[in-house]
Amino acid sequence: MTLAFIFPGQGSQEIGMGKALAEAFPAAKAVFDEVDEALDQKLSTLMWEGDIAELTLTANTQPALMAHSVAAMRALEAGFGISAKDAAFVAGHSLGEYSALASAGAISVGETARLLRIRGNAMQSAVQPGQGAMAALLGADYEQAEAACKAGRDETGGVCDIANDNAPGQLVISGSKAAIDAAVAWAQGNGVKKAMALNVSAPFHCGLMQPAADAMQAALADAEIKAPVVPLVANVMASAVTDPETIRQNLVKQVTGRVRWTESVQYMVSQGVTTTGEAGAGKVLTVMQRRIEKSLNGFTLGTPEDLEAFAKAIKG
Repeated sequence: MTLAFIFPGQGSQEIGMGKALAEAFPAAKAVFDEVDEALDQKLSTLMWEGDIAELTLTANTQPALMAHSVAAMRALEAGFGISAKDAAFVAGHSLGEYSALASAGAISVGETARLLRIRGNAMQSAVQPGQGAMAALLGADYEQAEAACKAGRDETGGVCDIANDNAPGQLVISGSKAAIDAAVAWAQGNGVKKAMALNVSAPFHCGLMQPAADAMQAALADAEIKAPVVPLVANVMASAVTDPETIRQNLVKQVTGRVRWTESVQYMVSQGVTTTGEAGAGKVLTVMQRRIEKSLNGFTLGTPEDLEAFAKAIKG
């Protein structure tokens, strides 16, 4: 068995996330305390008892999801002796890349929380409300998504990029609202099974995010980044990296760049990975990977019960 730990991005948040881990494992509680202190905010209280609309604000969602993911990894190590060192790779979807790096010891938890607060605010403010949009193209192949984006750009002159290649038949496009609307109309008329606008607060992972990329370049310039204990499969490369400066550059490129998740999973499989543990909230990545590579054995690691089941399966 060759293992990879994977870390979810935005959309997996829910009220109560991580609370059971904090109650069961002091090591997990310590992560939430560290994030609260770094942000000078009781983010854990918002996560466990707050309003979902406030939690879903990008500036809160990003550090909250990271906190849950890292807490799960710390609990797994403290309770069952399994850590990132036992994996061949770590990888995360968009903000999950930060969770992966924190879990692999490349960036401290407090520093990661502060970076994600900056990232969330910068991504939210990069585009005025109503000017950007994202859409899912279900049943589309990559060439169809490219053609839809080209149609959107040609018709409107606006930005229209492939933002996420999540799994075969599940691509997401992002850009200016008029261009996305035109791309959706093209897709609907050219054999794409379903093309639909997404309810998002900003057009992530496209050229319109350049102001956010600039903000992250400034923030990351001063951040201490070490080599992770195992290689990171980076979103923008879909291959492994350990060099801190390359990681720093990739985190800037990631803001405007495509999340190459299908290729990232395929890369890990090509390197012998047979089993994944999705650390944190939900099971989005575990479900998506079934569409990418059916042979992968996926576990979710969000609750104490999840960790126990995973440890039993890993250790036999």
